[in-house]
Formats: sequence, C-alpha cells, structure tokens
Amino acid sequence: MLTNKVKEQGLPKEILMAAWAIALGAIAPMLDSTMVNIAIDKLNKDFNTTLDTIQWAVTGYVLALAIAVPVSGWLMNKFNGKKIFIGAVIAFGVTSVFAGISWDISSFILFRLLQGFSAGIITPLMSTLLVKTAGPDNLGKVMAIVSTPMIFGPILGPVIGGFIVQAASWHWIFFINVFIVLIAAPLMMKTIPDFEPFNKNSKLDIFGIVDLSLMSAALIYGITKAADHASFNNSETILWVGIGLAFAVSYLVYNRIRKNQTVLPINLFAHKSFLASSIGLFLANIAVMGPMLILPLFFQNFRHFTAIEAALALIPQGVGMLVTRPMIGKMIDKIGAKYVVIVSLILSLIGSIPLIFITDKTSMIWIAIILFIRGTSFGGIMLPLTSDAYTGLDSKQLPEAGVGINIIENLGSSFGSAIIATVVANVVQGLQPTIANGLKGYHAGFLVSAIVLVVIFIPSLFLTHKKNA
Repeated sequence: MLTNKVKEQGLPKEILMAAWAIALGAIAPMLDSTMVNIAIDKLNKDFNTTLDTIQWAVTGYVLALAIAVPVSGWLMNKFNGKKIFIGAVIAFGVTSVFAGISWDISSFILFRLLQGFSAGIITPLMSTLLVKTAGPDNLGKVMAIVSTPMIFGPILGPVIGGFIVQAASWHWIFFINVFIVLIAAPLMMKTIPDFEPFNKNSKLDIFGIVDLSLMSAALIYGITKAADHASFNNSETILWVGIGLAFAVSYLVYNRIRKNQTVLPINLFAHKSFLASSIGLFLANIAVMGPMLILPLFFQNFRHFTAIEAALALIPQGVGMLVTRPMIGKMIDKIGAKYVVIVSLILSLIGSIPLIFITDKTSMIWIAIILFIRGTSFGGIMLPLTSDAYTGLDSKQLPEAGVGINIIENLGSSFGSAIIATVVANVVQGLQPTIANGLKGYHAGFLVSAIVLVVIFIPSLFLTHKKNA
C-alpha cells in the first residue's frame, strides 16, 4: 500500500495527504447532521406540517445511517474501498441537492433517508480505510486527523446552521454540502490510494446484514422514543427495544450456526482490546453525547441565550479538543491506549464534576474554563478507544470491526441522549417550575455523566500498553 518509511517525528506526505482527504470527505455528513437540528422550526413552518412529522427528517436520517452500516462491511470486502468511499461522498452531495430543493415534506424525508444511508457508508469506511492507510505504527496520529470532522460537526454545525438559516434560508444548509463535496472529491481521487477488496471470497451475508440493520434501527428508534417520553417505561420504547433485542438474539444464533462466517463475526469480541474498546466506546458516547444534549438547553433556559449564542458558548470545548488532538495521536502510538485513556478520564472528571454545581449565576468565564478542560479530555478518551479496537486484528477483519464499532457508537450515542433526557425530566417532574428546581434536573444529568466516566476506568484497564515505549 503505502510503503514509505515513517519519519520518527511525523507521517510521510502520502499518508498525511490521504488521511486529510478521507477526513475532508467525512466533514459534510458530520456537519449536516447537526446543522439540520437548528432549522427544524423553519422547516416546520415552510412545509406547513407538524413537529412530529418534521422530526422524521432527523429520526429517519439516523435510522437510515444505522441500516447502512452493516452494508458497508460487505462493500469493503468485495470492492475497491477508494471507489466505494468516493462514490458514497458524491452520493451524499447529490442527495443534499435534492433535499435542498424538496417540494413537500414527503420528498424531504425521502431525500433525508437517502442522505442518511450515504452517511452510513461513509462513516465506517472512513475509520477502516484510515486504519489500513496508517498501519499499526501510525494509527494514533492518523486517528487524530480523522477526529477533525467529529470535532467540527457537533461544535460548529449549530453555529454555521444558525447563521445560514438567519442570513439565507434552510435550503443552503444542504447546498453547502455540494461545495464541500466538490472540493473533497478531486482531492480524494488524487491522494487516496486504491484499496483492494479486503476479502474477495466473502459472500453477501444477506440475512446478517438485514438482521443487524433491523436490530440497530429498532433499538435506536425505541431509545429515541424514550427520550421523547422522558421515560424508558412507555409502550413504544418497550415494543421497539424488545424487537431490537429479538433481532440481536436471532443474530447470535445465526452467527453460531454460520461459525462466525458473518458480516459481524462475534469472535471479534474474543480479542481483549476490541471487547474493551467496544464497552468503553458505548459508555463514552453516553458520557460525552448525553451532556451535549443538555448543555445548549442549559444556556437557553437559564442564561436566556439564543440557539446560536448557546452554540457559541460551547466553542471552548471544541477548542480544547483541537488543542490536544495532535499530542494525543503521538502518545497513542508511543505508549498505547491504556494510560492515555486513564489520564484523560481523570481530566474529564475534573472538567465534569463542576457542572453538577453550576447555576444561572455562574460566571461564563468559569464555565468556559470547565468546558475547555472537558474538551481537552474528549480526544484522549475517544481516539485511543477507537484506535485500540483495531489493534491486533488481521486486515481481513478490519471491515467487520468497523461495522461493529459503528453500531456500538450509534447505540451508545442514542442511549446517552435518551438516558440523560430521562433523568432530567424525572427529577423535575412534580416540582414547582422554579429556576432552582429546574437546575436540579440538569445537575442530575451531569452527575450521571460523571458516574459513567468513572465506570469507563474498568474497560480502560484492558487496553493496550506498549511496555517498550
């Protein structure tokens, strides 16, 4: 593949250019998923529909993404990874155009589904191709590069989306993706090397793909309903989570019958680092994504910020992530994932525990410092966990590992948002609607996040440590 000898202090130009091109290709879906949320009100009015209906543009996108993830594993096994990735990025750009020119709510939801499916192909390919490009000695540095769209999406997406909606119209939230794709596609064609199919002999696992897709969609939809009802004890959540678990059980039985010759072999979890990373990533998505839901609401409800002002208030967190990103990549390659995660968890707790005590009177300077500290730790948790999931795996196992990690992260992110929203709602239920009582709910949500961070110490003990570093 890329055979240039790695320089001690950096990456060869070929690897660096390919990594940045792959990351650039993933920026559009990362930004899009967060920009749309801020345009919900405008979309609701323009399409003259109900909020429940317009929410399907968001929920449908997430479900389509979840359905596409298992398909991506088979595509990587059978076809040139470069062509599949570029094709998915271009497809995302094309469907963005159609979403922007949608003529009614039905067409809009349809094109959002197609967007989500394209994004579901892009995300696993991004990680897997980067792992293949980097090789084991440079995995940390390259994963630090791929974290860029993950940082820009949640932090800058709402800000950019808010300015676009105010200055132009919601249509441009989708049209802007076209400009990103027009820049990314030629760069990817030029700099990304060809990736031979990982396993040409693999057969299309139709049952496995359909089963995992339906499992992911049912579980995520059920968890989403828990967030809507602010309770897991509702008929919709119980029904859909039950269906999802039934698909999970059927997949386990099917995988056993097929002796792990499936789209996601369960024997991957026999690898200590993959199992530890999977558990850690599920929990980390709860601890990280849960507070990302209620922090903007805190600023809007208790500091009376606009949506854009609330998004701007979160920028110190993004700055913290950017500042530490290059150093974290080097540390992963030098000493392994274990102690990078442990130190980052301690740092994250230092930046998370004060949130349990913030009020409507807390200085914004102090809040900015807290968020910056939290941000510096996020990369040190997520990047090592992601990179260590691939440690020790054969190249033929990379597509399957990518499928597994993305399913776990999608479920963790949805579960995190749902459980934090449920905790906040249940704490304030029945209380007088005062500022003090409202803050109790948010404090409880931040407390849950801190507790989950503590639990992550357990799987982190089983991550890789390079003793001869």
